[in-house]
Amino acid sequence: MSDEASHTSAKRRVPFQVTEVRVKLTSDPRNKLKAYCSVTIDDAFVVRDLKIIEGARGPFVAMPSRKLSDSCSRCHHKNHLRAAYCNNCGAALDAERAPRDERGRARLHADLAHPINSATRIEVHKAVVRAYAEELEAAQAAGAAYRPKSFDDFDQLSDGVDDDYLEELERRQRERQRRREQLGAGGQEAGGSQEAAEG
Repeated sequence: MSDEASHTSAKRRVPFQVTEVRVKLTSDPRNKLKAYCSVTIDDAFVVRDLKIIEGARGPFVAMPSRKLSDSCSRCHHKNHLRAAYCNNCGAALDAERAPRDERGRARLHADLAHPINSATRIEVHKAVVRAYAEELEAAQAAGAAYRPKSFDDFDQLSDGVDDDYLEELERRQRERQRRREQLGAGGQEAGGSQEAAEG
């Protein structure tokens, strides 16, 4: 095996195992946000507040995130970047103050935890979507008797998701899909097929 091939293989290896996924379905079937979940890695580390969102190509997994904020120039109170007025002193805030990505779009959220390579993203995505499908089956089988699971780590979560955040996640998913298709068209079948499991 060449050095380049072994380096590629090492990059794709996932050095962890998803040992548990807990899913709580949301109550409104019309909502794009279908469920919350927590993922346990190697029976040792838990990541909470992942979201399962229904996209154009099926369910996808959104990492836990926080809204970005900045300080009012007048009173230094923190406000979400979408706020038009300071929540503390009422001063008008610049509507264009949010940092921009490379394509000029406002960055309003930041992931708290996320995979840093495609192999890890694929592994987490597969485990979460599999657990989500199993929970949907259990809900359908139970019918009216079904009760969503209640976990301490889910009890404080809101069923609402910021529409801008949903749009951003869907845009990222489309861009990943476009890159995979370009790689596949460029003759890099092995890389493309490995990433295809992600979407």
